[in-house]
Parts: sequence; C-alpha cells; structure tokens
Amino acid sequence: MFDLLNSAWNLVAVVIGFGAVIFIHELGHFLAAKWAGIRVHEFAIGFGPPIFSWRRGIGFRMGSTVPAVSAKLKQEGAADSDEPEALRLPRGVSATEYRLNWLPLGGYVKMLGQEDLNPDATSSLPDSYGAKPVWKRLVVISAGVVMNVILAAILFVVVFMAGLEQPAPIVGSVLRESSAATAVATNAKELGVTEVGFAPGDRVLSIGDEATPTFNYVRAGAAMARKGRPVDIRVERPGVDGVLEFSVEPRKNEETRLLQLGVGPAISTRLWDVRNEQEREQFALLAERVGASELEPGMTVVAVDGHAVAHHHEIDAFVSGAEFEPTRTMRFTLQTPEGEEREFELAPRPEFQQAAVVIDKDRQLFARHLLGLAPAVRVGSVTRRAERQGLKAEDIIAQVNGLEWPNEADVVREISRSAGASVGVVVVRDGKYVDLGQLSVTGQGTVGFNIDTTLEEMALVTRPPAVGKDEADEEVAAVELALLPGAVILEVAGRPVQDFGEIRAELRRATQQAAESGAGASVSLRVRLPISGEFGQGAEVELDWALASSSVSALHELGWSTPLPAGLFQLESIVLKAENPVRALAMGHAETKRVIVMTYVTLLRLAQGSVKVEHLKGPVGIAHIGTQFVDQGATHLLFFLAIISANLAVLNFLPLPIVDGGHVVFLLIEWITRRPVSVAVQNAATVLGLVLLGSVFLIVTFNDLKAVFGL
Repeated sequence: MFDLLNSAWNLVAVVIGFGAVIFIHELGHFLAAKWAGIRVHEFAIGFGPPIFSWRRGIGFRMGSTVPAVSAKLKQEGAADSDEPEALRLPRGVSATEYRLNWLPLGGYVKMLGQEDLNPDATSSLPDSYGAKPVWKRLVVISAGVVMNVILAAILFVVVFMAGLEQPAPIVGSVLRESSAATAVATNAKELGVTEVGFAPGDRVLSIGDEATPTFNYVRAGAAMARKGRPVDIRVERPGVDGVLEFSVEPRKNEETRLLQLGVGPAISTRLWDVRNEQEREQFALLAERVGASELEPGMTVVAVDGHAVAHHHEIDAFVSGAEFEPTRTMRFTLQTPEGEEREFELAPRPEFQQAAVVIDKDRQLFARHLLGLAPAVRVGSVTRRAERQGLKAEDIIAQVNGLEWPNEADVVREISRSAGASVGVVVVRDGKYVDLGQLSVTGQGTVGFNIDTTLEEMALVTRPPAVGKDEADEEVAAVELALLPGAVILEVAGRPVQDFGEIRAELRRATQQAAESGAGASVSLRVRLPISGEFGQGAEVELDWALASSSVSALHELGWSTPLPAGLFQLESIVLKAENPVRALAMGHAETKRVIVMTYVTLLRLAQGSVKVEHLKGPVGIAHIGTQFVDQGATHLLFFLAIISANLAVLNFLPLPIVDGGHVVFLLIEWITRRPVSVAVQNAATVLGLVLLGSVFLIVTFNDLKAVFGL
C-alpha cells in the first residue's frame, strides 16, 4: 500500500511540475500580450472545460466565470458602447478569465483576434492581436519559448548549486565484438598501449567536440552520432601517461535500436540502497540467489581474500584471474554504513564460452555454451502481454515452431521470423509438457519475455549454438558428439552432475593430465535421452566424448566471475556541483544550450533514421520517466523539469502549424510581403498541423503504453 501511495505521489509531483513548466510558457505569452496592449480573454492551463476559474470583479467559480459575467451585465442593463455585444464587460470586471482545465496536456492564452485553431477569428478592434504591428506580435509569440529557456537555465543553476549525482563517465564493461571492443587507439603505439579496445576503468573525456562529464553524455554522444560515421573519442586510462584517442563507429543495438559504442557504466563496490518495499524484496531475492541472504543494502565490498578493492572491475579482475578448485570459496569482506566489517564465504561463478550466432543480416546473439553443450532456454520475466497468452516465469521452452529443444539463438530467430504473426510454443512447467498453442508476435518480433537459461540449475542440453562444421570452430566439440537435444547429462567420468557448472568442473578434472601435456582426451558421459510425452523419463545410455587438444585447452582457459552480480551494486557516480553562484550560472547556461542542441540533433537523426519514432516520449512516457526522477529526490525532479522546459522551447519553436514556430513563419512572411497570409492558407496549414501532431501524439502514446504496461 505504501509503494502504491508513493507512486501516486510521484505522479502528482510530476503533473504539478509539468503544469508549472506550461504555466511559465503561457505566462510569457500573457505578459507579452499585456505589454503589447492586446486584450486577453483566457489564460488557461490544460484543455477542455474548466475545473474552476477566476476573474477580477467576479472571483472564483467552479467551471467558467462567463455565466456570472453575463448575469452581471444584464443587471447593469444595456450600455452605450462601440464594442460588439459579446465583448462588453460589466464595470470593474476584467476581460481575462484565468482557468484550470480538465486535460492537463498543455495550455493556451486566448487573445482577441487570435486563435490557434480558428484563423477566421480576427478582429479590427484597436486592442486586438491583428491590430498590432508585426514586430510586437513576434514578441508575443516568441515570449513563451523565451520564458521556457529562462526557466530551464534557472532550474539548472539551482540544480548545480545543490549538486546532482550522476553516473561517472567511466567504462565498467565492454561488450564482446562491439565497436568499442575492437577499436584501436590512433596513438596507442606512441603511448605504449598494446591492448585492443576500451577497457574497464577507462574515463571517457569527450565524444567529438562534446565533453562527457557523466556517462549519460557518453550514451547520448553515441546515440546522436551520424549513422555510418566514426566519432572521435578521447579516453584517460589508469597507468597510461597521456590521453588515448580513438575513432569509433557506433553500431545499432538491436534491443534499443539506437546507436551505441558497446560499453557499460562503471559499477561501484557499494550495494544499492532500497527506497521502498518492492526494491527491498528484489534485493533480498538477489542476495538469496547468491547464497548470502545476510547481505544488507548499503554495504560496501572492501576486500576479496584479503586484497583491497576500490572498484567493481577490480573484483572481476581478481576473481577471473584466480585459480580455484571446484569446491573452493572466496572470502568477501564488506563494510556496513556504520563502519562494521563482516565476512562472507561465497563460491565464484564458473565462466563459459560464448558463440556469436547470426540471427539475421543485421543482428547476432552471443550464446553461452560449454564446448558446444548449450543450456535450455528458460523464460525470465514476462510482460502482461506474454502472461495473458499463457507464458509464466521459469517456464522451460521445449519447442518453438516445431523445433524441439531450441537454444537461445533458435528461440530469438524463430520468434523474429514470425513478426506480426504467431509462433507455436511448448514449455516444460512443473515437470510436465504444456502446449501453449500459437502465441501472437508483435511487429518488432517479440512475444514479451526476457530470455534466461538453465545453465546454473540443470544439466539439460539443447541444440549446439552452431549447426555444422562450416559454422563451428574447433572448440564447439558437441557438434561431433551429436547429443540429442533435450537429453540430460547425469554423470561425467563416473561423477554425478546437476548443472553446467558441475559438468565443467568434472570435465576439467577428467582432462587435467591431457591439458598439462597438450593432448586430447576421451571422457565418458552417462546421459538420459529425451522421449516425447513425459519429461525426464527417457532411457539412460553411456557415451564416450572424444575431445581434441584444442577443446581441452579451451576448457581449461575458462575462468571465473564474481558471485556477487552487478545488479546488486550501485553505479559509480560523481556529483556535478558548482563551487559558487557564478560557476553555477555558467554550468546552467552550458547545460541549457546542450539540451537545446541535443533536441535539434535528435530531430535530425529522426529524419536520417538512426533515431526512431518509438524512441520519442509522449505525455504517458514523460510522466513515467518523471516518477523515476522523483524517486531520486527533489534535485533530480528539478533537473528533469529543466530538460522538459528546454525541450518544450525547441518543439514549440519548430516551423510547424499550430505551434509557436508556425505562427512566427506566418508573421515573417507578412513582414516581408507587407500583407498577412490568407485565411485559406492558414486554415489548410492548421488542418495539416493538427493531423501531423495528432498522428505523432497517438503513435508516441501507443508506444508509451506498450512500454509502461508491457502490452
């Protein structure tokens, strides 16, 4: 209940903040109109009928004040006036109604002789919009955008005075075969660097001409790069006397469909804090999975087997480079926020090989395997869409489109091929086969679940990641074994095994002498064969697995990884904070400029195709992201609102009908030609603008709903 109330409050805070940004925008128009001597009928936040309104001389009213104005006018009787009857006002009553409307999706200022949706609503009265010179009308139309830029700058100044915690621009991980993994520094030889690619611990100083004070700048710099063009990246590496200079071409990530370098942010040695009961439950579940349920949020790893560590990648490096017996554990020393030290004995996780499997011409997947033995595919988390079709977390996929016991790549490939149609799926649930029938597949080629495997829970084997000698390298030895997909390995060299970690340990034990002499080896396996109808009830057989020397060598080169998953740790962060108000003003100006430029670049990349419409956010998506900012504190909310204000300024000033930029275009044409654009042209542009903006609104809202509710 508390989490529900907290989420509701977060949403209220975002709506109020977004309303304030819109209020400032409309206030700019309103103040400029008053300065220009234009009569303002309505100053409104939101659209649709009013919830309540206020007018000087009338006061507050539920709904509109117009009926009260009419009633008061009747009480006074008819008065001599040159004004049309609809514009007459009682004595002491203001012409302007201030109102809050039911749909909080924007706002407007309704001036005499100017209505965005009705170009015919002109007036020849001296205090009308059209009676003012063009330069004054340009000031009025531009004032909203100017106010949003000023608001963004002010909010950024406040944020940088208070200090904003952000992910540090330090590389924590490098994706295999990514552009960052294969890049070679242009000055590597000069600086004595022999390693290829980026490395954990690298600090990214800049991308192109843009400095990268946080990791968010690194992501944005890659995403906004021109497709097919390399970007210059400057990197500072510990132990290297000088700055490494790379030229890297970002590549499209198939999940996000954005350009990326292939690097992840650095992770700290501090376990993450929890902000609500849901996060506490998630933390407890992760801790229990690694066999350390006594772990507490906020603890910090200070040493591993007595070796001090300051960064998470140092933990990874120490664990991966150590030598272990299959049953050995490691001693992790953690410090509580109060300074108390506690020790945990944890077993390192065995690493496995990865095969780069081509899914289609634009995509490949890195599937984990052990000499070609591939684990079964298990359903991880599921969206509501997948759940409604019968899928459940922990289901094991036994068949997809008639293909029995597919591996990870098979599942992804078959579902992708069925984009916009359906795919037949059979799963194993509670030890029984369950036929789910045909599951509908989205146009993007997804059903709605995250792929997991049974690597650490079962010795169930599926199809090897490569299907023939032409595609398999020497270390994918299971291709030659020809083990039936769906078989379960029971014993290796006479010793029982329960999962792939134990298979690896027993294979290494059985081939130790062969590895030392550089020879091949033969290992006996006891296997339960699959049968149709009943899961885990097949006949048991003995097999001899002949391993070439290259396979034995590859087996013994496999290392270890830390038993504490990265998901338990906070990101390494820095605090962007100005040392004085002058510096805060400079930082605020720079950030405002950056956000505005980035918004224009995003629109450019949208036109070029490297950014998709699905990446844009509508009101639902903005509100959802905003609630996550609220969770991080007031400073993050102000930072979010500053970004929204700067974006609103850019979008409102685009040369499109309906928005301010479209009106500016009409006014400039009028200024040049010395006559206004015809009402017919304005009407046509208005209809076109409504159709265009309405279509974009529907598309982004649909995408937002899919993302938020897992549709």
